Amino acid sequence: MAQYLQGGGKIVAILVLIPLVAFKYYNFINDSMFDFLSIIHLRFRLPGLNWAIPVGISFFTFQALGYFLDVYHKRISAEKNLMDYLLFVSFFPQVASGPISKASELLPQIKKIKVFSYDKAVNGCRYFLWGLFLKIALADRADVYVAKVLGNYENFSGLNCLLASFMYSIQIYADFAGYSFMAIGVGKLLGFDLINNFNHPYFSMSVTDFWRRWHISLSRWLKDYVYIPLGGSRCSRLRNYVNILITFLVSGLWHGANWTFIIWGVFHGVCQVIEKMSGLPKIESKGFFRATRILVTFTIVSFAWIIFRSSSIGNAYNIVYSILTLYKNLTVSMAGSDVLAYFFVAFVPFIAFEVLHEFYSDLYKKLKKVFLIRWTAYIVIMSLILLIGVFDGSQFIYANF
Repeated sequence: MAQYLQGGGKIVAILVLIPLVAFKYYNFINDSMFDFLSIIHLRFRLPGLNWAIPVGISFFTFQALGYFLDVYHKRISAEKNLMDYLLFVSFFPQVASGPISKASELLPQIKKIKVFSYDKAVNGCRYFLWGLFLKIALADRADVYVAKVLGNYENFSGLNCLLASFMYSIQIYADFAGYSFMAIGVGKLLGFDLINNFNHPYFSMSVTDFWRRWHISLSRWLKDYVYIPLGGSRCSRLRNYVNILITFLVSGLWHGANWTFIIWGVFHGVCQVIEKMSGLPKIESKGFFRATRILVTFTIVSFAWIIFRSSSIGNAYNIVYSILTLYKNLTVSMAGSDVLAYFFVAFVPFIAFEVLHEFYSDLYKKLKKVFLIRWTAYIVIMSLILLIGVFDGSQFIYANF
């Protein structure tokens, strides 16, 4: 990306990134440097910084940087109204966990006079209700079991760790998608249309396909401002593979200042390089073969989520080892069985919604128009939120990034 910026452009890009590096990565760089120097028996550490990371700093930094790059490359004109620019960078429905909007999408909406739309408001309420259900009834309910098992994996069997890992895959999707849907809902109530961040990613047939469906706004940002400036696919095969790896290294770093995030990002990059070398993303599959590819992709992504969630590489290794050697101990602790029951009650409408949208979209559109079916769904979702939701004010996972 730097090769496309000259003179003052580089300076401004660096200035935009300085707060993110200082708040989020300073201590990680400091600790990593100390650990490395300790290997050669040197003791040197910069003064540590003990300050709170601003909420959503990664999101509004990338949004601000994307705006600057678009202006620099003359894709859009510079915004002359400071208040409009500040609202664009810190638009409150999305500032904590995204989606990451482009200036060309959001700024014109900010400038446009808003007129109340009943249809848009109703649609916004639907988005908000579904997002609230995903967060409160599914993600937070799963977290009760996941935190108990994966946080103390030494005391649980491999089968328990396998179940908890599956539940974490559902949890992080429901948590993040739940926030995104609520942000879209609030945006619509205010007259704004935000990008949909998810397109049923767990029905992907490859890791490459997964990243077209998961955190769509980040994937688009990385493609536009990292992958393509590096050369994208308009270069030699080897350079293209390097570009993919660098892009997903950036993705891993963006998610957090920990080696687990870096490995998680590189792992996804390596998977995509292997898929591209084999031509897998271009192969169309139906029926049994499609189901098999979906299952394999979900397994690979879930394995990566274990690394993503772990506080250290050692913990990730131990959890994976416990799962891979579960045949040595087939006992299952029933601790938290009530939590599991609540989770699977919430899981049923979730998976039904996902399947309908992915495989029977025409049927879903017809069902949505039937008054009785529509309001029955609203009442069921609201009842589940009240009956099995976890109301402890837990934080959104991606608010940490």
